[in-house]
Amino acid sequence: MTDGVIIYHNPRCSKSRATLKLLEGKEITPNTIRYMDTPPDADTIKNILEMLNIDDPRDLMRQHEAEYKENNLDDNSLSKEELIQAMVTFPRLIERPIVISNGKAAIGRPPEKVLDIL
Repeated sequence: MTDGVIIYHNPRCSKSRATLKLLEGKEITPNTIRYMDTPPDADTIKNILEMLNIDDPRDLMRQHEAEYKENNLDDNSLSKEELIQAMVTFPRLIERPIVISNGKAAIGRPPEKVLDIL
């Protein structure tokens, strides 16, 4: 059963693997998007930010990644659009995993957080 659940998944990430296993344990087979291979576009990231109720795109970014530092993404003069475009260009920056269900989204850190939106 799919139930319209989507997971933005990175199989190299232990939290992402644990979240996917948790969903499957609940007999949910999500539409799995390997976002490192198929990065979301800017509009998709904007929608995810809205579903997560996040105003500052940095709150969805992995700020310890090299791409964050190398591209000076901590510069407060950068616009929301520039930060979102950075996630499109460097999908490794996107916090993971993200699960979407019923018009809501949750970041699986810890994996059990995604159960709140199912």
